[in-house]
Amino acid sequence: MMQSTTEYSQAENQSALFAVKTQLVVGLLVFILMIVAGVVLRAAQGSWIEIGPDLFYQLMTLHGAGMVGTAGIAGSVVMWHFLRRQVQLSTAFFWTFFLLCLLGVVLILAAIFIGKFAGGWTFLYPLPAKSMGSWSVLGAALYMFGLLSIGVGFLILYLDVGRGILHRFGNFAKALGLDSLFGSTPVNPDHPLSVVASTMVLIVNVAGIAAGAVVLVMCLVNLYYPAFAPDALLIKNLIFFFGHVFINASIYAAVIVVYELLPHYTGRPWKASKVFFAAWAAVTLMVMAVYPHHLLMDFPMPRWAATMGQIVSYMSGIPVLAVTGFGALTIIYRSGIRWTMAPCMLVLSIFGWSAGVIPAIVDATIQVNLVMHNTLWVPGHFHLYLLLGLLPMVLGFAFYLIDTGEQEIAVVDRLSFLAYAGGGFLFCAVFLASGTASIPRRWAVHYEAWLGHAQLGTVAGVIVLLAILVLGLRILLRLPSAGVPENTG
Repeated sequence: MMQSTTEYSQAENQSALFAVKTQLVVGLLVFILMIVAGVVLRAAQGSWIEIGPDLFYQLMTLHGAGMVGTAGIAGSVVMWHFLRRQVQLSTAFFWTFFLLCLLGVVLILAAIFIGKFAGGWTFLYPLPAKSMGSWSVLGAALYMFGLLSIGVGFLILYLDVGRGILHRFGNFAKALGLDSLFGSTPVNPDHPLSVVASTMVLIVNVAGIAAGAVVLVMCLVNLYYPAFAPDALLIKNLIFFFGHVFINASIYAAVIVVYELLPHYTGRPWKASKVFFAAWAAVTLMVMAVYPHHLLMDFPMPRWAATMGQIVSYMSGIPVLAVTGFGALTIIYRSGIRWTMAPCMLVLSIFGWSAGVIPAIVDATIQVNLVMHNTLWVPGHFHLYLLLGLLPMVLGFAFYLIDTGEQEIAVVDRLSFLAYAGGGFLFCAVFLASGTASIPRRWAVHYEAWLGHAQLGTVAGVIVLLAILVLGLRILLRLPSAGVPENTG
């Protein structure tokens, strides 16, 4: 069971819980709004509604940036809540992180809807400065300042997280369990799994955000001083290193909820082991080395980098997923688990995360990538990760917070869960099928032969939206009055 090893006053615990609930509410609301935007985009591609290409690409930029940013914030809320049980963390730093993220959101909204920025969430150079009149320089600048504000917020959060981990464990190697992995100390089966995962997230995402900050500053200088023209391939490497690390770190932060809550619901401990430490140590390196699979079609890239990206892509999903999936099945089997909404969402999240690896590995194969990477296959892969992986982790955490001890799921929850899982899977499957039909991604207008895919995807998206509205409403109505669930330390 989850036991706290840190001491806080009752007032500090109440303040921390309020911060967690506030950020969780905001995150869920933004997730719902971004799902609405996604359904609008698919309906426009299916010719069921008509929006101009300018607005389409603005919404596409908003949807991408909003989903990635909210995933990062929500994953950090989960991480902070459980890590706080193991190390001393500051609620003031947590609020500072949140407020800087909100400032970033305001700047990005202004960039898109006032400055008309529509360059995609990846802001690929030199597109921000070469809009051919589609958006203003100020719009592009506001977008990049918004991302910088969010990045600074994350770095402040990680500064506090790093301080807390170092204060208890002395160094990051011990926090990761490397001393036990390599035999200098015996394995402590009670070594907190949340600390291992949080340390990994801290290491990789500080590196990713630092790369993102460098590239954002270079692009801002280029906006106002075009004579400064950095190497385009260098910029693209930095952008995709930042983007790939950030979204993966968001999932790795959120998966802490699986390690913490499945033992809570099964009554069985999830013990640390050398295999667990090895998996997280491996993925710490792999998640930073795998990003070249995004640049396989950039032929000036060194051959060794493309080869590394392909090989590491095959390997990177194995360590933590194998440990998490196998470990979850082990502690669930014949445990007499109470199948309420929280554990149902957590099991769904493991499926979505695991399933999302398969199309990712397929696309990272160079010969497949030649014809698939710029198709809707890619959104199929990362919607599996986020829609059926990360978001159910966050929903599972929210249902845990409002858990009142019911023995069975209410009928409305059961139907909503089935609609969410089924609609989400269909939504992702349509993307993957569209990719096999060579339907391109990022196109505002679809040919007649492609309309059926987009229309079926819209139907699936509406099912997901209706389900998340019901689930979200039940969470939002009960979360403000929820206290810390019993038996959590």
